Amino acid sequence: MNKKNVAVVMGGYSEEYKVSLKSGQLIFDSLDRDLYNVYKVVILKDEWYFLDDRGQKGEIGKADFCVSLSSGFTVKFDVCFNIIHGKPGENGALQAYWDTIGQKYTGCDFYQSALTFNKKDTLAVLSKYGIPSAKSIYLRKGEDCDEANIIQELGLPLFVKPNQSGSSLGITKVKEQGELKNAMDFAFAEDDEILIESFLDGMEVSVGVLDYQGKTIVLGITEIVPHKEFFDYEAKYEGASEEITPARIDEATRIKVEEIAKKAYESLGMSGFSRSEFIIMKGIPYMLEMNTNPGFSPASILPQQAEIYGISIKDLCGNEVEKALKK
Repeated sequence: MNKKNVAVVMGGYSEEYKVSLKSGQLIFDSLDRDLYNVYKVVILKDEWYFLDDRGQKGEIGKADFCVSLSSGFTVKFDVCFNIIHGKPGENGALQAYWDTIGQKYTGCDFYQSALTFNKKDTLAVLSKYGIPSAKSIYLRKGEDCDEANIIQELGLPLFVKPNQSGSSLGITKVKEQGELKNAMDFAFAEDDEILIESFLDGMEVSVGVLDYQGKTIVLGITEIVPHKEFFDYEAKYEGASEEITPARIDEATRIKVEEIAKKAYESLGMSGFSRSEFIIMKGIPYMLEMNTNPGFSPASILPQQAEIYGISIKDLCGNEVEKALKK
């Protein structure tokens, strides 16, 4: 049997690259060596490189995404397993490049990545499918804004967040008007566009959805109990939150959340791993955002959900590679 060459592509251009390296390691360790030759590829702002079995670095040819080894042998990848969080692997840039050079890859396509990385546009598209979200105001850097008007329209407390950024970086909960300006500056440091959203007072849940063996499945619903005001970067990655799977919700609410999460996934034409965040208020799930390359380190939500669902990480990862090979 001819083994396929799989590159686990990790890293990225944002602070999230540290999490991506852990996610990549889990996938690298989990892929079936009887079926695949597995390689590590790291993409950072200042260098793209390949790591061999001995930890030696090789250069990635950007024209064809191949690796020339010192032995004179060239490695061409049958599939790239994309597990970059944030740019350029979660905003469509890498997918567009791979499409251009004819490289197969896991996960969703260029358009879905670009769309879901943009919170405002995702929620606007999903509203056409009847999926509710918080009331919000969108601002570009340098645009005039009337603070009193914003507060009158959205009420307090409210959330200020970058429109395009991952891992809850740059988010502030604003409780009084005096805090709004600083919160906006903090969000604008991450992105040139921001969203100001009304506060939804309810339970936050994180829902893993993927297409597995030809079916869209909800892996699980995880309840997020932040030890702080909300689920920020520290709560996500530094243990300042409690994550309860399955979430403590009644059967009717569970079915509603599963239906909406599935509908969102299918309406956007998604493929591969996804994790959607919702706030359940008075029994109604309100969509916050969808992540197309969610954390996949051993401590992350998606692998925990898979374990409870009864799918091994090996099968979960193998399924992604097999789908990509058929593209």
